[in-house]
Amino acid sequence: MAAISKAPAAETFGEKVARTGREIVKKRWLFFLLIPGILFFAIFKYVPMYGLKIAFMDYNQYNPAASQWVGLAQFVKLFSKRSFLPVLRNTIVISLLKLIIGFPIPIILALMMNEMRSLKFKKVSQTLLYLPHFISWVILSGIIMTLLDPDNGMITNFLQMITGQRIMVLTDSRYFVPMLIITDIYKGLGWGTIIYFAAISGIDPVLYEAASIDGSGEYSTLLRIVVPISKPGIATVGLLTALAYWNEWFIPKLYVGSDPKHIPLQYLLMETQEKIDFLVKNSSMIGAEAASIAKSLPQDSLRMALVVLIVVPIAFAYPFFQRYIIAGLTIGSVKG
Repeated sequence: MAAISKAPAAETFGEKVARTGREIVKKRWLFFLLIPGILFFAIFKYVPMYGLKIAFMDYNQYNPAASQWVGLAQFVKLFSKRSFLPVLRNTIVISLLKLIIGFPIPIILALMMNEMRSLKFKKVSQTLLYLPHFISWVILSGIIMTLLDPDNGMITNFLQMITGQRIMVLTDSRYFVPMLIITDIYKGLGWGTIIYFAAISGIDPVLYEAASIDGSGEYSTLLRIVVPISKPGIATVGLLTALAYWNEWFIPKLYVGSDPKHIPLQYLLMETQEKIDFLVKNSSMIGAEAASIAKSLPQDSLRMALVVLIVVPIAFAYPFFQRYIIAGLTIGSVKG
């Protein structure tokens, strides 16, 4: 009678530690190469986060030792300000609209390009889609403002020809959010399409042939093969796109002008920092102007509470998408 083979015993914690130690010793030079990167992130990324404690203190910048812990009092004060809730709402609404509208468009374009049969037309389409990503925002905003010029802008004249009205897109606050979304999506369209197209191009042609033999149509192949295999790339770009939209402050600065009705949190934070920098550089300035600027600045603790509110959604979202990051970034890469 044949002996029944026993399953190998589970590895104990001590054995796991010993095996890990042997692997580290065996690959010690590879781990040695990681040291500069680890030190960089530790010193310049993680150590500064210690300063977030200011958000939970009544911080005294002249005598930090005299600062007192106040818990969530700064956050309560922040939410009690009448001007804060509209700014928070603007941040959430603008970020969600950008994500909902902008996230699927590069996926659709990548799928469409993958189905193109004309190589020449595909190359021209790729160039037109990718080009805005390599143009700086300063140049692109200049082009947009020229096209939407209230007096003789090409798009302004075109809209007047269609509607019979002179629509002032740049000066009417009703068009601020649509302008913000359209221009941001237009500029980032090419980058997302490149990632998705690389993911789709990396799919083994044998899978398409097998699906065709089994009688699968184009839509069925798309839903059952292309989309599931591209999921890591979709999740990766989705996360990076969401983070970029959430942290955006420069684009609102281009369009907000004198109307602060639609400003997001990040713009408010950067505007505060610019005022501080202005006061530091012009420390000799005295009188009503300096007092007015200083009075408009929130306290250090309030500013840090604002930073915490901006960082918290990112910190909570990242762990759920982290497992897709490596797989998504390596899709379409050369494998050896």
